[in-house]
Order: sequence, then structure tokens, then C-alpha cells
Amino acid sequence: MSEQQTATATKTVVFDIQRQDTATSSPYVERFEVPYRPNMNVISALMEIRRNPVNAKGEKTTPINWDMNCLEEVCGACSMVINGRPRQSCTALVDQLTQPIKLEPMRTFPVVRDLVVDREFMFDSLKRIKAWVPIDGTYDLGEGPRMPERKRQWAYELSKCMTCGVCLEACPNVNDKTNFMGPALMSQVRLFNAHPTGAMNKDERLATVMGDGGITECGNSQNCVVACPKGIPLTTSIGAIGRATTIQMFKNFFGSDHQVD
Repeated sequence: MSEQQTATATKTVVFDIQRQDTATSSPYVERFEVPYRPNMNVISALMEIRRNPVNAKGEKTTPINWDMNCLEEVCGACSMVINGRPRQSCTALVDQLTQPIKLEPMRTFPVVRDLVVDREFMFDSLKRIKAWVPIDGTYDLGEGPRMPERKRQWAYELSKCMTCGVCLEACPNVNDKTNFMGPALMSQVRLFNAHPTGAMNKDERLATVMGDGGITECGNSQNCVVACPKGIPLTTSIGAIGRATTIQMFKNFFGSDHQVD
């Protein structure tokens, strides 16, 4: 074994992981030491702990629970708070993090166990805003309307949202004292309202975000656009939805809620 290989073999990475045995139990912190490997990410370290669940005191413990799927920052499942910052653990490289590396669940959502959270609130909000293009029963009508290329390009940027929940965790207005649906949902309203077919439900989506938990509960802190792992222009979308709801309010007031744009 070379001198460099020996040094790598003896180097360890220290993790302080916030654990919670059940949804109702109190959280506690447990420290782990993992053998270092070059290009190691947080997920690979958690896998190492799962293979050998022994804490830094040498005590046998239970494996860490966390969510993951694609490991390519596409699915959004592995979101957690790493050193105080909500982000994807699959792209969090150990070499770029200060030790001890602190892992916590996203507290915006109810904790199920350890780093696993229940994001049902976010998915229910997607249902509320009708975050889909209504094409059922139209399969035999041929191709749908085309979007202008310029419009398609910015719509594609919005479509990169993977409902990871990071922007909701970063947003101070998403908490247990409000029903704010969060920045990602406002951006999805903009995305589906821009689609030529999705625009059929434009009035319904705007009505939803004009109500409880909607656009008026955004405090414009702009934390979301900084935290978004996909670089989605969330604050631009929030501004666009603010303008769209204002126009819709006047249409409703003057009795033109069924006006064709």
C-alpha cells in the first residue's frame, strides 16, 4: 500500500446526525465516524453507517433512516439540512463540508424517523393548484398546440422543479403559523398557466393562490431562489403570479371572470 493510500485509509469523517426514533419522540444527536474515501458524498457516508451501525463511542446502534432514489439530483428525495443549509445530500461532497458534518431533517415537514420527513403537504398543494396539463380523453385529437421557442425555454427552466422541498425549508413564511404553500407551488402555477392546454385551468389556479396559503403570504425574503438546487427563478415566478392575480382580481370585480385572453 502506498503512502497516500495509507493516509486515506486512516482518515475519518465525523458526522453529528440528529435522530428521532418515532414521529412523536424527542430528537437527539448521535455522532458517527466514517472512513474517508476520495470524492465521498453524504449519501455514501450514510450507506457506510447503514452497513456498520456503530457510533463514535463504539456502541452498536440502529441504522440511520433517510430517503433517496436517483442519486443524481433529479428526484429530490434525499433533501436534508446539512451544516444548517437545506440541500440535496447526493451532491453534498464531504471534501467541501466543514466537520463535524451536521445532518438534520427538514423541520418544515413532519419528521417520520431520523432524516425521513413526510412531504404530503407539498404534494397535496400540487393537487390544489391542478399542477398538470389536462389531456385525458384527447389522445385521438393529434398533436397539441406548439409553444413559441422563447416561451418554451423559460418554461423548461420552471419544469426542472423536483419537489424536493428545499425552498419550503428555506422560506421563513412556511411554518406552523401559516398555510403558505411555498415558492415551488407558485412557480408551478406559472408553468402550467403558460402551457397552451394547461391555460384552460388558469382561472382556477389563480383563484387557489389568491386564497388561503397563497401568494399574499409570501414575505419576499428571497431565501428560496438562493437555496433552490436547480437554480429555478422562483422570485421571478412569484412576481409574475403577483401580477397575474392582480389582473384576475380586477376581472372578478368587474364581472369579467370568464373573459377569454
